This record gives sequence, C-alpha cells and structure tokens, in this order.
Amino acid sequence: MPIPIPKHTSVGASATMLKTLPARLLASPEPGVWRRRPRRRSLQPVSAALMTNPAYFEVGRFLGGYGFMNVTSYSSQFGGQSNAAGIQDLDLGYSAEDIDLLRVQDIGEGEVTIRLYEGRVVQGPLRGMQAIFKVYPGARAGSSEADLMALNELRTHAFLQSDASDICENIQFLLGAFETATGEQWLAFRDDGRYSAADYAKVTSERQLKEQSGSVPFWNPFDRAYKLELRRYFVLKLLNGAMSGLVHMHKHDRLHQSLGPSSVILNTVMEREGLYLVPRLRDLAFSVDIGYSSVGAGALSDGLWRRASAAGASTPLEKRAFGISDDIYGAGLLVAYMAFIPFCEAGIMDGISLQRLLESTFRLDIYAAREYCLADDRLSEAVNFLDLGDGAGWELLQAMLNPDYRKRPVAEAVLNHRFITGAVLRNY
Repeated sequence: MPIPIPKHTSVGASATMLKTLPARLLASPEPGVWRRRPRRRSLQPVSAALMTNPAYFEVGRFLGGYGFMNVTSYSSQFGGQSNAAGIQDLDLGYSAEDIDLLRVQDIGEGEVTIRLYEGRVVQGPLRGMQAIFKVYPGARAGSSEADLMALNELRTHAFLQSDASDICENIQFLLGAFETATGEQWLAFRDDGRYSAADYAKVTSERQLKEQSGSVPFWNPFDRAYKLELRRYFVLKLLNGAMSGLVHMHKHDRLHQSLGPSSVILNTVMEREGLYLVPRLRDLAFSVDIGYSSVGAGALSDGLWRRASAAGASTPLEKRAFGISDDIYGAGLLVAYMAFIPFCEAGIMDGISLQRLLESTFRLDIYAAREYCLADDRLSEAVNFLDLGDGAGWELLQAMLNPDYRKRPVAEAVLNHRFITGAVLRNY
C-alpha cells in the first residue's frame, strides 16, 4: 500500500456526532476563549464539472513536494525471508537492524515526486476561489508511472464527484486538470487546508516537549487538563472525518490504498478550533476500483491483488473483501499513529517505530502492546487516551489490525464504533 511521505457526505448519522464539543468543554478556564470562536469560512457553491482549460487558473508560489514509499506488509503472513540486501540498495536510510525488524515488509521507493503550488481560479463562476495545484512530472520526464497515477487520481475524483448532490465533504475536491506543453499533469484542488494530520501530530508533539521541559509555563493549574481534553476531541474528530471519507469511497466501490497521516488534510491544526475542523482525504493516485467487473484489474493495483492471492483470496468476491480489509488495516495504523504521536513528546515515538512495535515485536497482539506501553511513563497519555470507554481504543485497534483480513470490520462499522464517534468523551 503506497504511503505518501512529505518532504517539506454522505455518511451515517453517527458521523455527525462530533459536530459539537462535549458540554463541559464549552466553559473554558481561560476567560473568553470559547466566546470568541473563530469565524467559519464560507465555501462557495461548487459544481461537479471539472475545468480543463489552463487559462482558468493562475499559478502562485511553490509550496513544496513529496514522494511515495511503498509498504506492503499490511496483509502479509508473519515470517518469510528478509530481503535486506535489496532494501539497502534502495538507500532509504534504514540500518541493518531496522531492515531485520521490518523483514515482514516489502519496501520500495517510487520514482514519482509530486510538486505543490498555490493558486486561484481567475475565470468562470468560481473566479477568486483559492486552489492548490498538484503537479505530476509526466512521461516526458521519464516517469510513465506518473502519468498512470495522475490519470487514476483524476478519474477517481471525477467519479466521486459525478453526482453534485452526493459529494463528500471529507474528500478533497478537484476543481480541474490540464496537461502542459512539457507533458506535466496538473491537478487543481480547492484549497481547503495545507496542513496534514502528520503536520498536526508533529507540531503537537514538539509543543508537548516544550511544555514538559518547562519552557512553556502553565499559568493556570487547570490549563494542562483542559488542553488534554481539547486534544482528545480534536484527534477523535480528525479520525471521524477520515473514516467518513473512507466510508464514502467504499460505498462507491473505490479503495484509497494510500491512507496515512500525510494523506489527511486539515483546515486547521489549532486544537481550540476543533469545533470547525474538517478533515479531508487526499492522494487518491493509487485508488482501486473494486466494482465486481473490475476486481483483479488495474495497472497500479498489481501488488494488492498479489497480496490477496497470497492471503488465500481467489474469487472476485474474496479479493474485493481483501481490498476493503487492506484499507481498514491502513486506517488502523492511522488510528494508532494519531493515538500515540500527538500524546507523546517529540522523539519518543514515530510512525515507523510504532508500526514496527505493533507488527514485528507484538505480532499484532494489541493488548500485549498495551501492557508494554503501560510500563513506559512517557506513553501514559497515549495509553489513557486509548483506555477511554473501558478500553474502546484498544478494542478498535485490535479489530482493525486483526492478522486475519476476514475478521476486520468494514469502514462503516469503524465509523459507528463508540471510540470514533466520540461517545467515549461523554462516558468518563
């Protein structure tokens, strides 16, 4: 499953349960905090039709870029031979020890590097709307894979936006696309935020490190507990929105296949603005069509179907079920990431070490991992977060990361789980 590594709604009623803060959070120990709520930015009405004329857009400054690293261990069986020499040849920065611990993973670095630019629409009914351009290098730059990725992302968004009355607010909105004279593929998205869940987690863990060191004093004795409440609400609403987007995709026979903290964009990283947080899924370049007539096909999904066959899925129905469960596994790793990284000091835990801990050290025995984390005071807030609702977080993780793909829940069941709905915030 490809995971973007940055360099720089039609869902059930349960998805709306986090639209408002728990009542006790509205009374802030800091005078006036919630009386001056941030103004909600109104979005202009949009059409499902795509703009394909580059004259409709104006390109601004360069924002950065990111590449892709493929990690395909999500549904593999434990054991097997290590391919350390091949991984070392890729020069991904892993030590020999790391490679040995990651022996259940098939790791490779993609050739495609994406560039991002800011911009705006300058013609038509959406004139003035801010945009983010995602640029694929194209076949002329020697990357035929980039053309496939750009085309797949374009087609996926166009399909998901084909019905203007059924557009999910938790999926990034595509405004248009065009090709330049040099063969580059430009996709224009509505600018609904430039932060990712990974950015939020990094900023939060660094802030927590400063607070623990005493460089950021707490003038109010209740300030720490209050901020922790806001953080829990923010993270749960982030996960709720991400799962709402995934439910929408699965209902429309599309897998994400690149789900991770870098593929969830946020309109804010301020925890006090959690009431207005809207997470959106992006990076649909590796999305897979799992309509019954399409299962097993697709130039970018060969790895998925090979893993499906290795797991014993032979019929189209079984392969479809495997694909859905593979997305759920990726979502489970996202839940684990957001449960640990924002609640730990910077440097204590990162995504790779967390995944290694769960997959290689504890072989996906989540409750054994809990006992290990419980013994480390530096992980206490993460453990307490997952302990909410009589261990609801650990229960959900164990289900989503079940080694048997047949026993993992579907996306809608995850969305309805009491941990993701935020019900645990009102039960303790």
